[in-house]
Amino acid sequence: MRKDIALIILLTGFTVYTFAQSEHKIIRRGNRAYSKNDYLESEVQYREALEKNKHSFKANFNLGDALYKQNKFLDSDSIFNSINLSVLSDTDKSMVYYNRGNSLFKQNKFKESADAYKMALKYNPNDNDAKYNLSEALRMMQNLQNQNSNQQQNNNNDNSKDNKGNKDQKDDKKQDKKDDRNDKPQNQQNNQNQNNQQQQQPKISKEDAERMLQALQQREKDIQDKLNKKQAKPVSGASIKNW
Repeated sequence: MRKDIALIILLTGFTVYTFAQSEHKIIRRGNRAYSKNDYLESEVQYREALEKNKHSFKANFNLGDALYKQNKFLDSDSIFNSINLSVLSDTDKSMVYYNRGNSLFKQNKFKESADAYKMALKYNPNDNDAKYNLSEALRMMQNLQNQNSNQQQNNNNDNSKDNKGNKDQKDDKKQDKKDDRNDKPQNQQNNQNQNNQQQQQPKISKEDAERMLQALQQREKDIQDKLNKKQAKPVSGASIKNW
């Protein structure tokens, strides 16, 4: 009887060991694909490892990175957010929050990304990358605030101009009636001069019009290129753990 029990325990232990080895082996395959910038293949490997152990921190963490590298920022954030932090060291917690902050930043969720970077620094105050990315997130938040304030101010100014314009139009109509009574000959002469000027203006050919349009489009492109160069530097990228 004792031998049977010992045999069962031995087989169970061997099965658990083989199962764990298989998970780690698959993760290492994913890491090799990741190091070759084959992020889709690494994603496949990490998901296969999770089929062996859905609670694997290593497989989940690296899957989040692989998704990030494929610009699947929403999926990446979802993976990092699902990781159970209660069993992790402070260093690992910091890395999870850091990478989640990057995924949120790429979605233009600057407030949420700033909060994630703050948590990363809570668990690792010496993380210079987290400090830099936090400053970038806060700067982008301030830029959005300024843009919204300027837009609101412009809208208010436009409304004021419209109201003043309506008053001016009424005044102009009154003045026009007076002018019609007093200066009809002069108005007729002005109309004649305008007609003569319009007749004298040279016509633009279709080819010239197209060239002018192309020139305007090129100018707009140059302006947009300059604006793009002034955008914020990209945040430091996600970091994979090579176990």
